[in-house]
Amino acid sequence: MKGRILLLHSSSDLYGASKILVNTVLSLKNAGYVVHVILSESGPLLQELERHDVQVQVVKLGILRRKYMNVTGIINRLDAVYKAYRVLSRLVKAEKYDIIYSNTTAVLVGYLVAKLTKTKHIWHVHEIIEKPAFFSKFIGSLLKRSDLVIVVSDQVRISWAKVLGESFQKIKVIYNGLDYSSYLSSQSHLKAELGLSNDKFLIGMIGRVNSWKGQKYFLNIASLLTKKNDNYHFVMVGDAFPGYEYLYDELRAVETDLDLTSKVANLGFRTDIPNILTGLDLFILPSILPDPLPTVVLESMAAGTPVVATKHGGALEMVADAITGTFIPWDNAEVAANIIHDLVISGKTSQFGVAGKLRVLDEFSIEAFNENLVKAVNELHQ
Repeated sequence: MKGRILLLHSSSDLYGASKILVNTVLSLKNAGYVVHVILSESGPLLQELERHDVQVQVVKLGILRRKYMNVTGIINRLDAVYKAYRVLSRLVKAEKYDIIYSNTTAVLVGYLVAKLTKTKHIWHVHEIIEKPAFFSKFIGSLLKRSDLVIVVSDQVRISWAKVLGESFQKIKVIYNGLDYSSYLSSQSHLKAELGLSNDKFLIGMIGRVNSWKGQKYFLNIASLLTKKNDNYHFVMVGDAFPGYEYLYDELRAVETDLDLTSKVANLGFRTDIPNILTGLDLFILPSILPDPLPTVVLESMAAGTPVVATKHGGALEMVADAITGTFIPWDNAEVAANIIHDLVISGKTSQFGVAGKLRVLDEFSIEAFNENLVKAVNELHQ
């Protein structure tokens, strides 16, 4: 046994950061570490970890969401973090962990417990946080005092280096990697499920429903595309954080206003992502704020699905422009629709899909992720 790691995570879904967490845990276990995971709630991630015989415990961690960015919300979070600290500090002292590993910046209590118990602290940062500025500076001040900061892309490193100043040297970029086997061999029945013939051109997006992932922007682009060709159809996959379900009502209202109800299938949360992505003719990442390193782009490339992404964030490092996909603006639906339509009628989408599959297996492999992660943790543990 190399050491004992307490790993804290902000949710129990199976979206990008949670999928990477599973890989992180398994990689460290295979390297000889004992890893115990604390989740803030029960859910699909807990079940997935237990399937791999990982010890998991649920503790309310006082996760910080945008809805708490007010006086009442901050007081609520301080109380929740204090209660979590009391539980975790007793656990750390009893189990004698060598490292506390906080996955995502939404987990603040890990830093606090690590400092007050004199335990080494790793922060795995999946986010680019530019606004509000005071919060970015606050998180940056904590990252400065952590022992190791892992970021998922160079775009994330650049963003936080501005905040950390001279402390940016402690930042290590480790690209996400996934087991792509289920995407390479998937046979899709998506069009049949949606009642569409194979000649329909199906465009989709996958992501948590929130204010910046771009669901409304996707619908605006879809509306403009349907005016260019009636053969386009669209699919959206993803659910909202608890307490944000009202966003579904807003999306339905947008669909109605844009006369898209017969053109868009909103499937909510799905576990069969290989089936979804393999069934698409084109994947769009419509994030209106920089997405650090969207895992779904890697999944799309592995499925051989061409990718169109808004031109910022980690997608700039993932998509090879005019080779595996292309970029669109994040604030101009008309220009975006024109780019997408021109791409489709050019017939280049199939070659983009083939090139994307080769790129993801070469540049974003699970083997490279495992090797780089274990090396970084070993260096800290020595």
